[in-house]
Amino acid sequence: MTATIASITQHIIDDPRDAQFTTRGERPVFSAPSDALITIVGQSPSLNAQTRGRCWDDRSGETLRSWLDVDESTFYDSGKFALVPMDFYYLGDAPGDKGAEAPRPWVAPTYHPQIMALLPHVRLTILVGSYAVRYYLNEDSKARLEDTVKDFADYLPTYFPIVHPSGRTDIWRTEHPWFDETVIPALREQVHALLGA
Repeated sequence: MTATIASITQHIIDDPRDAQFTTRGERPVFSAPSDALITIVGQSPSLNAQTRGRCWDDRSGETLRSWLDVDESTFYDSGKFALVPMDFYYLGDAPGDKGAEAPRPWVAPTYHPQIMALLPHVRLTILVGSYAVRYYLNEDSKARLEDTVKDFADYLPTYFPIVHPSGRTDIWRTEHPWFDETVIPALREQVHALLGA
């Protein structure tokens, strides 16, 4: 039987490794409209995103949409964006001041190929943060995320690697002005060219 987004979602819910989330009544958080032109791969939903049932429905999402220069309606309702994180559930915060817990390593290899196969029109995949970059670029990624992001043009037209738009990135951006001066304008150009196609 051919997989559908509904059947994949149900498989995620039924996966014994996700039992703790299913028991709490939580649903996997991702979206994959069949006409999507752009896929955004992040790490895992925040608590707000999990609670609201929408990827990037939080402060980081506001920053990401400002980087893309798209409004909330275009982002969520146009059907042009697929939002497929490296893990589909909020996993909590890592010990200390290290941000969110890392995505579980088996999730993307298990489910991403099935989901991506149902997105035939995607022409650009935006890789947000180190987990997405390492998984999708493999040996093509530089040793440091910032080096990969700085050399984003090397991965076009298929991929566009960027840093995660969390508050933790604000200081990094002030120390690396090339990101706002070079990367964000190029990202907007790629996105708007596809949205206007």
